[in-house]
This record gives sequence, structure tokens and C-alpha cells, in this order.
Amino acid sequence: MGIKGLQGFVARVCPDACKTVDLREVAEKHRIDHPDFPPVIVVDAMSCVRYWYTPESWVCGGQWREYLAILEDFVKAFMAAGIKLVFYFDGVVEEKKRDEWIKRRLQNNKEIARIFQFIKTHRKQPGREMFIVPSALPTFTRFALKSLGQKTVCTLQEADFEVAAYGLQHNCIGILGQDSDYLIYNTCPYFSIEKLSLDRLVTVMYSREDLCRALGLSLTHLPLFACLLGNDVVPESLLEGFWRKCLVTSPHKNNSYNRRTNILLAVANYISKVPCSYSSLKHLEEMLPLGSDKTLLHRGVESYLLPGQQSPWIPPNLTSCQTLSLQQQTAVCQDKEIFQLAKEQHIQSENYTIFNILSKGEIECSNSLEDECDTEIPGQALIYRPARQHIYSVLLESGKGGAYPLVKEWFVYFGNPLQQPELIQPVQPSMPGGTPNLKTLWFAKGPDVEKQRYSTFLACFHLQDRMEELQALEAPVAAFCCLLAYLMMQVSSLSLEDLNAFVALILCLKGKSAAQLAGLQESLYTPFQNLKSFICEACTAKKRTIQSRPRGNGFITGTQQREFNPRFQQTHRSSFVPPYHNQMRGFLWRNPQPQGREYGLGHPDRRRRFHRPPRSPR
Repeated sequence: MGIKGLQGFVARVCPDACKTVDLREVAEKHRIDHPDFPPVIVVDAMSCVRYWYTPESWVCGGQWREYLAILEDFVKAFMAAGIKLVFYFDGVVEEKKRDEWIKRRLQNNKEIARIFQFIKTHRKQPGREMFIVPSALPTFTRFALKSLGQKTVCTLQEADFEVAAYGLQHNCIGILGQDSDYLIYNTCPYFSIEKLSLDRLVTVMYSREDLCRALGLSLTHLPLFACLLGNDVVPESLLEGFWRKCLVTSPHKNNSYNRRTNILLAVANYISKVPCSYSSLKHLEEMLPLGSDKTLLHRGVESYLLPGQQSPWIPPNLTSCQTLSLQQQTAVCQDKEIFQLAKEQHIQSENYTIFNILSKGEIECSNSLEDECDTEIPGQALIYRPARQHIYSVLLESGKGGAYPLVKEWFVYFGNPLQQPELIQPVQPSMPGGTPNLKTLWFAKGPDVEKQRYSTFLACFHLQDRMEELQALEAPVAAFCCLLAYLMMQVSSLSLEDLNAFVALILCLKGKSAAQLAGLQESLYTPFQNLKSFICEACTAKKRTIQSRPRGNGFITGTQQREFNPRFQQTHRSSFVPPYHNQMRGFLWRNPQPQGREYGLGHPDRRRRFHRPPRSPR
């Protein structure tokens, strides 16, 4: 999150702390000083995604090839200068940050509502000033960078803490990001991604030392300074009275500055007169209205201490090192071998959220670009919940008495106030002989186990009876078909025209570069019909007939919101999973019966019209 207003304050009031630097020169100086260690920049990837994702049609999503090309150019620019990059991604939402996470998600809901209102009013997508990062983009970015041979790390703690720690411990030439917390940590230099000129590798370095000189502080003051301005640990709402007292006594008050700037100067002036001691910190904690939790300042200051660092504000015997030693003992999964593998894969960005489920039994998903006035299509959080329930059952297995532990879901969708997590019951997928043991699926080898893995995966999407046909397809196309068939089964309002668009998409994108896609024209009729037939057959087998329902060029222009219903209506899913535990929220959407052509594929002589491509020798 950073400290509200600090980044802008440094640029406006402390220009000496903003130094233009040539990263090539910084790297060359490092090579001279440390000939045995190549120059490394640790990248706060989460704060860079907005910089990387620049496609014009951002509302519609997609542009994967274009985005991949942008990332490749970014990496190549640093490689040409002999600079190694290490990318860090958020891997967890810490409990102390949950309230702030919820607050941001609810705010994003309002911003997304404004985007759809703009589209309906102006019949075009808004500009970048209304840009919202797609919720899945960081996940895709991790795998994209790995495919480019880059080191990517998924964190076990707050990302900015791990980034700052890595930069300090590995003598990096700097941190590349856009988070004012990097001005507070006593770590390597902080470079701005926002000010980066990629073609010249020139950017702005924010200097902690020069910021301290301008404020009359020392580096040891900065953690307390951040806490008394409000951060993720100490809420701003508790500090209003303190700020007023500081403003009254501040000699730096300037009417040409805004209130926040004057608060920053006043707090710095107050701190500069306070002795750096634990007793001073305790006095501040008694003075502030911290309620029952008088340790907020202590914890806030401590959150900026990197491994091996100490602070005069906190005695060494009261410093609790930020470790994860208790994680295994309190984990949902008590199998040490599985837990350790999941942890390693999480850190190396080789899986997504699995470690969080095995360790805490908790998972979250941020906002999606979904129109709350569209009553036909439920939120993606609810569409994919049955699949997640099956996945939870595979990961967690049943405990004593055959009972599964419940999974806490923090998923953003219309009608979910996020006041508490939803408690979701794992549901076993339908498989002959039951679900295989997780240890077998992860550690065993051989063709039989490979078959078990594939059939278990398909069972999570209700497609285990389509294994032979899917194995005949290339892996990326098979994965796409699994997802699309599941989607068409779950959402009755999706039509034949929607299916046509989805199938055309995978065929047009396959194997094409961004440049080739810009001028694409091809004849893909036969593979188009093959994939379309497969999806329709899979849906028909589950008693879901996909109907033709051409849509006009109009929008849902009403201001009414989705009708809220305490039960998630799933009349077309009766052959799938039972209702999930604590089913408190959901949707009621229209299920019209259009007078259109049906695409029924139940007749026996039509089932074998799926033409399989020749299998490669591999």
C-alpha cells in the first residue's frame, strides 16, 4: 500500500531526493566494485503490471501475444545492459492486511460500475484513466516471465517486505517498483518504474538519505514516521487527533501546500524532537487512541525491520523475527512431504494458490470486469465454484470420519459484502474407485499414474468421459476445450453464437505472433467445426443443449442491479455437484427460452464426426 501522499510529497517538496539515473552506468559501477557478482535489480512485479499492460482494447481483455511481446522487450532491454532481473509477486494476503484488501476491493467494484456505465453511455471503452488491472493478469504475468527464462518468486509474506529483504541480502543495485514503502525500508536504492525510459534505461532514483535531510530526520526515524502517517498496520483514522496537535505546533505550515503535505512536515517536525528510545515509543502508544491494542506502533515499526536489522525504538529482546516457523504446525495439511513440495512450488511460481489452501485453508480472488446490471451471467466466482470444490477435495482429502476441512473463500462478486469469508465444502469429483491419493498424484511415476492425473483433472470439470477425445488434441487446445465445455454447461444463457466466438478465438490465436495477429485472415472451417462439435457433444451428454440466440448490438442500459437471492439458482446443474456449504449468497438470472435453432448432437450417427488429427510420434 505504501504511505498515502509520500511519493508525491517527495517529488514536490524534496526534489533533491529525486535523482535521474542511468541504469547502465549504475550497473557498470557495480561491476567495477564487485567483479564477482553481476548487477541484479529486484522487481516488484505487482507495481509494474500497470506499466507493462498497455494494449488499447483493455476492456475486452486478451492481447496475450501483444502483452508477451511487451514483456520480452522489457527483459531484453536489461539483458543487453548485462543486468539480471528477479521478479517478485504477491503470494499471500496477510491477516493484518485483510481489512485493507476488502476496502480496496469494494472501492474497485465502484470503479468497475463506472466503466460499464461509461460504455453504455458513450458506446466505446474508456481511456487509460479508468484502467483496472484484470484480476488474473499477475498470475499470467508470472508464467509469461517464467516462459522467458526469468527468475520469478511468489512470496510467503507481504511482497514489499520480501523484495526489500532480497535487495539487501543479495547486494542488488536497486529495487524497481512504485511503492513509497521502499523509501522507508533500509535497503538498496529504489528506482521508479513509472519514470523508466526503457529505450535509454534511465529512471528516477528516490533517495532516503536526501529525504531525511529535507525532513530533519535520520534513517532510524523513517519506520516511526511511516506509522504516524498511517500505513497497513496503523490506520489513518486513529491518527487525526495526533495530526491536529502536530499541525498546531509545526513551524513549517505553509498555506500554499495541501493539508496532507503540511501533515507530513508537521509529523516529521514532531518526531525529530523525540528521543529514539523504546520509552518514547511507549509514550506515543499511550498518547494515541489505539483502543485495546496498544502494540500497534510497536508492530508497525517492527514490520519495516529486515532480517538482521534492529531499531532503537524496539529493544532486541522484544523483536520477534518475521519467520514462518509455525506455519507447518498450524497448517491444514499435516503431511510434511506434501507441504514442503507445495511450499517450494509456490515460491518458484510453479503453482497458484495451492500452498495457501494447504497451509491456511484460505483462498482469495480480486475483482473481475463484470457488469452488476447484467442479470444473465453470474459472476465468475460462482461459475467456477463447483470446479474449485472438486479441486479442494483432491488437495485436502478427507480427514477422520470422512469429513473434509472447510475452505475459506474471499471472492469478489456482486452481492458479497466481504464481511467474512464464505465457508466452502469440498466435494469429491465423480470417479470410478474414488479420488486418488494426493501423494500418489504428486510423487508416483508411470503411465498408470499419468492416466490417473489426467482423469482426475477432467473429473474436476465433469469431463472424465471425454478423456480419449481430449488426449487426441494438443495440450493447450485440450485445456481450452475443458474450460469452454465447463463454461457452456454451467451458464445456460450462453448461446451457440458465444460458442462460435470462443472456438474461433483459440484457432485464430494458435501459434501466431503479435505481428501476425495484427493482419490475420485464414480458412479454419474444419478444425472450427471439430472443436465446436466436441463442446456441443460434451454438453449434450450432460443434458445441456446449446441454443442459437443472436444478440443485437445493444447494451443492458438499465441502472437496476442483479436481483439478489439467498440461493444460487442452478436448475441446469442437477447432475453435477450438491449445494455448497454455507450457501448464503448468489444470483437469480434469466433463463429465456428463445425461438431459435438448437444445436443438438444426441443422434448416434453424429457422435463420430469429430475428426482426430494424427498423433505425433511423441
